[in-house]
Amino acid sequence: MKTKQWAIGILILSNFLICLGISMVIPVIPYIKNLLHLTATDMGIMNALYAFAQFLASPLVGRISDRIGRKQIIIFGLLLYAISEVIFALGNTLAMLNISRIVGGISAAMVIPTSMALASDLTTMKQRAKVIGWLSAAFSGGLILGPGIGGVLARIDYKLPFWGAAVLGLISAIVALTALSNAPISEDEAQAQNQGPQLGSWAVMKSFPTSLLLLFFMILVSSFGLAGFEGVYSIYVNSVHHFDLDDIAIVLVLNGIISLIAQVVFFEPLVNRFKESRIIQFCFFFGFIGVVLIVFVHAKWSVIVATLIVFTAFDLLRPAITTLITKMAGRQQGLVSGINMSLTSVGNVVGPIMSGMLLDVNQHYAYLVVAVILLISFFIAFSIRDRRIFAH
Repeated sequence: MKTKQWAIGILILSNFLICLGISMVIPVIPYIKNLLHLTATDMGIMNALYAFAQFLASPLVGRISDRIGRKQIIIFGLLLYAISEVIFALGNTLAMLNISRIVGGISAAMVIPTSMALASDLTTMKQRAKVIGWLSAAFSGGLILGPGIGGVLARIDYKLPFWGAAVLGLISAIVALTALSNAPISEDEAQAQNQGPQLGSWAVMKSFPTSLLLLFFMILVSSFGLAGFEGVYSIYVNSVHHFDLDDIAIVLVLNGIISLIAQVVFFEPLVNRFKESRIIQFCFFFGFIGVVLIVFVHAKWSVIVATLIVFTAFDLLRPAITTLITKMAGRQQGLVSGINMSLTSVGNVVGPIMSGMLLDVNQHYAYLVVAVILLISFFIAFSIRDRRIFAH
């Protein structure tokens, strides 16, 4: 038991460090753009390459981890992440930066879904909501703290955040190498494997239960919705509700605090009380309400409250869907986690692009489309009646 707890702690620490490294570079990106005389399109393509590489690599990596073990994949992914940051730090051309982002996308595909799969291997279904909540909080915590640390380092040298991120990746790899192990699956998982479908490749996705396919769809929708919502948020509230930088900063800080509390303190009790399926329904519904309020209310405090409702709904939605998917995956934890990450990557690419295009047409269209998609998703989630799957 202590060995499993130690391994889970290492996973949480590693994911926190890698997310910290990812977000440390955010304050420097505009400077890089101006320094190398890049266009907004160049930067958009650079970010799309990261998500696209993640999309292509995730299912393959997940399948490999099912066969050879999680530890090797996680360690190699952390090393690749460190290499990608070194390339970015040394990069002085767009081609080098693009190569860095491709390598970074592959590394993310190796680390994040494999960590989720290993966490599933190490836990019983009863424990899983708590562990995935902690992993989600580690992601959020790293992403929240990173920009501030990166901004401080950038005052010394604009490349220092990238070197710092590389060091964090290397430290995470060393910690994983020395302290992480491939653990046998839990008894609950073994029983689920004997009952679950035996999946071999993408070709057998048609054998997945309808409820699992719907959950994959919800992963795509939630990623699209959150990426589309976040991608134009600062532009939207600045132009429509006249938010300044201080207002936006307050929203992001409050969201970070609430996100950590929601995922660490409340997620497991909510799962125990309502079950994942009900939480998914609640999150889609309140996400819809929050987006609609942002479009139609005018008081600044009302917009802030509505924004926090939307972010909190997404913060609980993702781990709820992920927890439910891991309970259905059986021995295909790596494959299913890889598909999960691929669909997340698609949403992260398509969401901001579509929202930006809609925003150019009309300042309200982007959020109205997100609201409609969330409402449709709520009705789909509400209509699922597969008691065999959602009995967990």
